[in-house]
Amino acid sequence: MGPREWLVFGVLSIVWGGSFFFIEISLRSFPPLTLVLLRATLSSAALLVVLRITGRRLPTSLSLWLAFLGLGALNIAIPFVLVAWGQTHIPIGLASILNATTPLWGVVVAHAFTADEKATPGKIIGVLSGIAGVAIMMGADALAGLGGNLLAQLACVTAALSYALAGVYGRRFKAMGVAPVEVAAGQLIAAAALMLPLAVIFDAPWRLPAPLFQSIAAMACLALISTAFAYILYFRLIEKAGATNALLVTFVIPIPAIMLGTFLLGETLEPKHYAGMALIGLGLAAIDGRPFGWLSRGRASRAAPQG
Repeated sequence: MGPREWLVFGVLSIVWGGSFFFIEISLRSFPPLTLVLLRATLSSAALLVVLRITGRRLPTSLSLWLAFLGLGALNIAIPFVLVAWGQTHIPIGLASILNATTPLWGVVVAHAFTADEKATPGKIIGVLSGIAGVAIMMGADALAGLGGNLLAQLACVTAALSYALAGVYGRRFKAMGVAPVEVAAGQLIAAAALMLPLAVIFDAPWRLPAPLFQSIAAMACLALISTAFAYILYFRLIEKAGATNALLVTFVIPIPAIMLGTFLLGETLEPKHYAGMALIGLGLAAIDGRPFGWLSRGRASRAAPQG
C-alpha cells in the first residue's frame, strides 16, 4: 500500500472504531433486525444523495444488482445482524476481539479464491501478531466468559468470516467498472431490501416503544459515519490495495478508540495498550512486507564493500 492507501486505512479505522459503541447505544431502543434495517436504509439514502450531488447514477444491469444482492448479504445483512445480536449477550470488548479474526479469515479466503493474494508466511505471522495485539489491548477482562454465551461468540466469529468472504467477493466490481460509492450504495440498498421483511415479521417495529434520543443520535452516527462514509473508503481501499490489506483494518480499530479516549475523555493508556499497539504495528509490517525489505536492503548496503 502507498501513502494514500495508508491514509484511507487510518481514516477508515477511526470511523469504524466507534461502530461497536454506536451499536451498543442503539440497541437500547432498537432490536437487532430493526437496527440493521435502519442502519442500511439511512446509510443507503445518504449515499443516494452523494450520487446525485456528484452526478453519478446507480447501474441498472440485472447482473450487477444480483451481485449487489450477494454483497449486501455477505457484507451487511448477515454480519450486521450477527454482531448486533452477539452484543446483546457478550461485552463490546469480546465482540471486538472476535471481529478481529476477520483478517485471518481474509488471508484464508483470499488464498482459496484469488490468484494474486496467496497466503505467505509473512501474512500469516502478521495476522496472528495483529490479533494477539488486539487481545492484549482489550485485556483479560474482555475475555472473561470466553466459554460462556457460546452461540453469541460463534455469531461474531461467523460475522468475521462473512466479512472476509465479502472482501474477496467485492473485488469483482472493479472489473465491472463500478465506482466505490456505487458499490457501497448498491450493497446497502440490497441489504435494506433483505432486512425489511425480516424486521417486519420478527420485530414488528411499529409496536416498539418510542426510542431514546441517545439511541436516535447513535443510530444517525452509525448509519452516516460508520456505514455510508466508511464503505466508500472501504471499497476504494479494496480497489487500490486488495481485499487482504483492506480487511486488516478490523484489528487496528482499537487504536483510535483508545487514543480518542485519552485526548477527549482524559483516560490513561496502560502498558498493555502500548504492547498491543506494538504487536499490531509489527503485524501490519509483516503483512505489507516492505519495512522488512527496507531493513534487509539497508543491511545489505552496509555490508557491501566500499570502493
